[in-house]
Amino acid sequence: MAEIDLSPAQDKGVLKEIIKEGVGDETPTTGCKVKVHYIGTLLDGTKFDSSRDKDKPFKFNLGTGNVIKAWDIGVASMKKGEIAILTCAPEYAYGKNGSPPLIPSDATLKFEVELLDWSGEDLSPNKDKSIERFQIIVGESYANPEDGSIVKIHLVGKYNGEVFEDRDVEFTLGEGEIVGVVDGVEIALQRFLKGEKSRLFIKSKYAFKSQGKPEYNIPPNADIEYEVKLQDFEKETSVWSMKPAEKIEQAKMQKEKGTKYLKSDRINVAIKVYQKVSKYLNEGSDFTDDLKKERDSLLVAAHLNLALCYLKTNENILAKQECDQVLELDPKNEKALFRRGQAHLGLASPELAINDFQEVLKLQPNNTAASNQVLICNSFIKKQLTKEKKLYANMFDKFAQEDKQKEEQKLKEQPDVMRGTLGEWGQEERPGGRDATAFEKENPNILMLNANGSGEFKNM
Repeated sequence: MAEIDLSPAQDKGVLKEIIKEGVGDETPTTGCKVKVHYIGTLLDGTKFDSSRDKDKPFKFNLGTGNVIKAWDIGVASMKKGEIAILTCAPEYAYGKNGSPPLIPSDATLKFEVELLDWSGEDLSPNKDKSIERFQIIVGESYANPEDGSIVKIHLVGKYNGEVFEDRDVEFTLGEGEIVGVVDGVEIALQRFLKGEKSRLFIKSKYAFKSQGKPEYNIPPNADIEYEVKLQDFEKETSVWSMKPAEKIEQAKMQKEKGTKYLKSDRINVAIKVYQKVSKYLNEGSDFTDDLKKERDSLLVAAHLNLALCYLKTNENILAKQECDQVLELDPKNEKALFRRGQAHLGLASPELAINDFQEVLKLQPNNTAASNQVLICNSFIKKQLTKEKKLYANMFDKFAQEDKQKEEQKLKEQPDVMRGTLGEWGQEERPGGRDATAFEKENPNILMLNANGSGEFKNM
């Protein structure tokens, strides 16, 4: 086939000649991990590199500057299975510097490239391909929205090829659950640029999870697809640029919003919002006098409410940590002591829990809830002791049985002097090689007969 000029400036910097057509209509997009085989030669045919000679395909992230410009441009135009010759001008390859000793300065290069396969850009937090992005339209700026940004998006959701939602939505990033935006879309948006449009393949754990979405006919544990366009976004004001009073106001707003979500049982969103309170108030050096008191009061309230959220989600270690932070600010805070006691109970540590509940009772002797928790702790401890006693008794019984079996085995392994050949001497084994006496024949297991066979016992 005829060569095609792929260079953006149409300056013949990247020419492609297709040797073998690929399949389908799709081509890889920026960020995709592509897998290729290649053979690189100079214009005179000198080969300088080959993945085929190494018998190992080459993988790289497309469009991210991992390879020469000609490859980012050329491979992005290829279909799966396609083989093409890319002719790359120096400014799209190694330029004036070359790549000594194999590639000289200002060298035009030829690459035979076969596109074997590709996968989407992995945006998942654990890099397990649970959120994959395939860009359709590249964004136009260099800034990304972040947690707390107000985003305007258009999204189209699909399951098994069927559209289940198609809408515009505006929300605060991190609070998408409130408007029905799944976690996978929120996570991906933090890597979007303004104007970007991408396809997202999202595994169930970042979609509708084990609950599914019955109103959309989406079953539990279903993987879904979204086409998302980031129309616009507005970032939060940077904390470092705020005055202390502004930080206090922002923290108040987040605390009130978190409480609203907590009361409506939106626990996961409440956690995200309460965490922002600390973001505004963590740097305490510029808070003085009344502002410092207000700051400490807001931090105490946020940590207490976070502890409550974590108790509700059974994340007891995190709940305990939040209570610890409260007690650093207010060592006699009854709620912090009580909730830390609950966290200790959740972690099966009743001895630690009872100490916290007893501290509450020292501060509030008539606290019925704490008194009841002390009873629960004592019952828990009693059950643990009974269980341990039974466990140890069973262990000792087991050890005793094992010792008995070992002793019986040792006895079995000892020779039986009343049976077998022990003491049944042959002719050559008797003193003097004599024949057995009548007594020895009648008593073959008697060993200590004297040498002359007189029938007298020796050394008895």
